[in-house]
Amino acid sequence: MAFGQFLLVKSPVATANTSRTTIRGARTGLVLPCLRKAVDSRIIRQSPSVSETARCNATTVPTPPAVMAPAPAMLTPPETYEKIVQGGIKKANTSASKTFIMAIVGGIFISFGALLALSVGFSCPGMLESNVGAQKILLGMFGLPFGLFLVMNTGVELFTGNTALLTAAVLEGKANKAQLAKNWICSYFGNFVGALLCVWAINAAGLTATANPAIGVAAAKTSLTWSQAFIRGILANWLVCVAVWMATAASSMSGKVLGIFIPISSFVAMGFEHSIANMFFIPFGITCGAGMTFAGFCASNLIPVTLGNIVGGAFCLATMNSLFFGKLGGN
Repeated sequence: MAFGQFLLVKSPVATANTSRTTIRGARTGLVLPCLRKAVDSRIIRQSPSVSETARCNATTVPTPPAVMAPAPAMLTPPETYEKIVQGGIKKANTSASKTFIMAIVGGIFISFGALLALSVGFSCPGMLESNVGAQKILLGMFGLPFGLFLVMNTGVELFTGNTALLTAAVLEGKANKAQLAKNWICSYFGNFVGALLCVWAINAAGLTATANPAIGVAAAKTSLTWSQAFIRGILANWLVCVAVWMATAASSMSGKVLGIFIPISSFVAMGFEHSIANMFFIPFGITCGAGMTFAGFCASNLIPVTLGNIVGGAFCLATMNSLFFGKLGGN
């Protein structure tokens, strides 16, 4: 055998290795496409669809916080009337003892306002002689608006405001007449007790620098005729209840202050009569030396003014607004 032929002849071992390599290559060539297909199909099965991707994106993207609409500066008249009715319901369901105690505080607050009026507006005799209009403006600005502001923002009881709130609740069928009578009686006499306690405290503290104006105010108020006191009582509490209405409608503190200030300062400047304020004005004048009796005060001023206040709150505000926005008007 020639040397070249010897090179062309493969050994059995080489032949076997070559066969195994060929078989392995063939297997690899068959297996790899199969594996590739399996992997591709698995990736396809595990890959989210377009809708799934959109859904995932929708759930993972944080939503912006909701923007709250600002509260209106004032409620509408129908909304305000409904809130007045709800206030009447709450007061109707308050116990007699709690109403009485809260009314004592309310009477003290109104007395603080009355004392402020005596200390400022009624203590300007020179202004009263030279500029009556300016004195009345000063009298209206400093005094009773302060007292009602304290009452409205602390939630205590005031008889004159309750004449409107309880009447509205009764007219809408949300309270009964017995609840109205309970609230009116407890708040009225609670306010009276609070006013008399304030009279005692002012005298005990020696704060009698306002004695002269107090005597003059008591004399002027008890000199009115019965009909004059009654009509002035109607007008006064109509405006007081309008102030309660406007403070209820306002959503801000500044709105409540303005809603109270304008009607109250106006009724004081115009000379109307408020029964709870008079529970302080006239007894304080009596203790300072005014020439009248307590019984005379009740007969000539307190009774007609109280009845007028009831008409002003129960009829002029509550009944009229029930006709406009509530059950009496078919709403």
